[in-house]
Amino acid sequence: MGPTRKRDLTAVAVVVAILAYLLVHVLYRYFPPITAWTGLSLLAVAAIEGAWAVSVRAKIRDGQIGVGGGRLHPLTVARSVVIAKASTWVGAVMLGWWIGVLVYLLPRRAELRVAGADTPGAVIAALSALALVVAALWLQHCCRSPGDPTDDPDAARD
Repeated sequence: MGPTRKRDLTAVAVVVAILAYLLVHVLYRYFPPITAWTGLSLLAVAAIEGAWAVSVRAKIRDGQIGVGGGRLHPLTVARSVVIAKASTWVGAVMLGWWIGVLVYLLPRRAELRVAGADTPGAVIAALSALALVVAALWLQHCCRSPGDPTDDPDAARD
């Protein structure tokens, strides 16, 4: 399993943003209000993954990989990579969704009062999704072994 490529994440976010814009354009009147709390669950997951990344990185750098005595089990590192990869994709999809919503809302803030009210919540949700992508990529990076020569994931796969 190789590192997640940023260009793949970007492509997914762009495609989802286009689809989200089209869907919101047709169905916006049926949407519930978008509040500041809407995207904060993504921010909470990003904070947890960021803290986990710091912990994993410290233990790997200190050579605390192994079994027993407060050490980090190798399977825990492998599971962390799987969680990080899944979170990058979820974050990219959610970022694309919220960008699509924002592209719809921003030009309509002056004419639709509800669009103006929904915009701050959509901005917070988009920033939270971006934070999840960044935290997950950081966790993925921190799970590498210290002597890993693949610093550039795009160069390793091409």
